[in-house]
Amino acid sequence: MAYRCLREYGGGGVPGWLRQAAGGLPRPYWFLWTGTLINKLGAFAIVYLAIYLTAHLHFSQTQAGLVIGAYGAGGALGTLTGGVLADRWGRRPTLLTAQFGTAALMLALGFAQGFWQLAVCAFLLGASADAARPAFQAMMIDVVPPKDRLRAFALHYWAVNLGFAFAAILAGFAAQADYLLLFAIDAGTTAVTAVTTLVFLKESRPALAPATGVSPGRPAGLRAVLRDRVFLGFIGLNLLIVLVLMQHMSTLPITMTAGGLSPATYGWVAAVNGIMIVAGQLFVPRLLAGRQRSRVLAMAALLIGAGFGLCAFAGTAWMFAGTVVIWTLGEMIQSPSNSALVAELSPAALRGRYQGMSSLSWSVATALAPILGGFVQEHLGDSALWLSCAGLGVVVAAGQLASGPARERRVAALRAAAASAASAVVVARPRRAVPREKVKEVA
Repeated sequence: MAYRCLREYGGGGVPGWLRQAAGGLPRPYWFLWTGTLINKLGAFAIVYLAIYLTAHLHFSQTQAGLVIGAYGAGGALGTLTGGVLADRWGRRPTLLTAQFGTAALMLALGFAQGFWQLAVCAFLLGASADAARPAFQAMMIDVVPPKDRLRAFALHYWAVNLGFAFAAILAGFAAQADYLLLFAIDAGTTAVTAVTTLVFLKESRPALAPATGVSPGRPAGLRAVLRDRVFLGFIGLNLLIVLVLMQHMSTLPITMTAGGLSPATYGWVAAVNGIMIVAGQLFVPRLLAGRQRSRVLAMAALLIGAGFGLCAFAGTAWMFAGTVVIWTLGEMIQSPSNSALVAELSPAALRGRYQGMSSLSWSVATALAPILGGFVQEHLGDSALWLSCAGLGVVVAAGQLASGPARERRVAALRAAAASAASAVVVARPRRAVPREKVKEVA
């Protein structure tokens, strides 16, 4: 894939590829990108939370699933709240409140003892962490022109996984030394990200939404999003595929440790995901250019379902690593395509709310995946769990193909409305008054 893309960039070679992949993006975007990278380099705790709860605190699989599910449930509340605040209060204050709050709550989770303390701390942490997501995504859409958004989301996803690749490995060693280190380092990098936001980023909320004519000071409520059936259908499909993806953070480590593999081994296997994305994600926008988005998203769903489905037949670290390779290929083409499409389906005045609803699908999946996955794993076995993941991949692929035309019609309608509103604003702009001196000269 890399060789093909480099050849398509022509004689520029690697420098030409870098210019095409990362050149021309605005300065605020790079501060957002840098904050993401710093944060993800220390994202230790949630990755190892299932192992921490079962191997260190000796919780049952169901109890561990409930605590991780509480984190996701808090995220569901936080992402909607963050979306509303991003539109009403602003992107920057929402980000700052959420990021500093997350750092404090991460430490609280590390010191929590007992099931209920852990569940409450996980819920509050999920709410705070996910409240930042819609504000962050709305700010990124605000500052990046539409033509560059697929590249921007691909680069952002690359930063996420560059951090994850190192974090998964380093967290394995930190867990062997002291599990509290996982929470302390995670809190510290989140605090650094918050300081980056405070020092380098300005408010980006649009003064006027051209597509709707709605002032961001008094935007429509969530009802406008909830009435958008096309968008909600797309979000529903995303929720189903994220249910599958989130198994890598909950039931996959339990399957591997139950098979005699160590937490450090899980860290290396999980790092395959990040390494692949770091090595190949920047080539994805070039490969996807001009392709039908519904077909791209359908192929991604099939690859993700197949990768997790094959876990039913894996038994060694190398076999599990092979399954990660397959579902990572699907994730690499799914994530930037999904994010860019959500951006195009979002009216400018409601970007925070639309991003919040999109993030909600991730939060709900984060809440349900460990609960449903843990229940199936405990009562029906690993094979039933992983084959169900494969089935969900097929269902989502069919749904993407069936609903694609309606989404593209909605995107075209929003673009036309935005162009019409922008033209109306230009026509209605008052002429500049001619100074009296100039009038006298003409007379």
